[in-house]
Amino acid sequence: MSVDNEKLEYRPWGYYIVLAEESAFKVKKTVVLPGRRLSLQRHRLRSEHWYLVQGSALATIEKNRLELVPGQSLDIPRGSLHRIENTGDDDVIIIEIQTGDYFGEDDIQRLEDDFGRAP
Repeated sequence: MSVDNEKLEYRPWGYYIVLAEESAFKVKKTVVLPGRRLSLQRHRLRSEHWYLVQGSALATIEKNRLELVPGQSLDIPRGSLHRIENTGDDDVIIIEIQTGDYFGEDDIQRLEDDFGRAP
């Protein structure tokens, strides 16, 4: 796959690629490396829909923890605490669809983070 390097963003847990972005939505391919997880976070201005394409993952939404396998999806309402964790030996690949009023990375409120990015 050819990727515009301006749309590829590396993070301590893996990386994401912006596949499409318009005023009403943003679509990302998110890759979480084995043994890594995103911060426990929430967004004020957007909701998300995750579709698991590859790997074994544990999703947290509020106090619910859900094991996900390829082909499963879930919705994360605006303002809900959430995180995704790679529990397997292969990369976890998620297609993430964001909808709402704003899609900037500065709309992330981190409550816990394995990489020292939470207050």
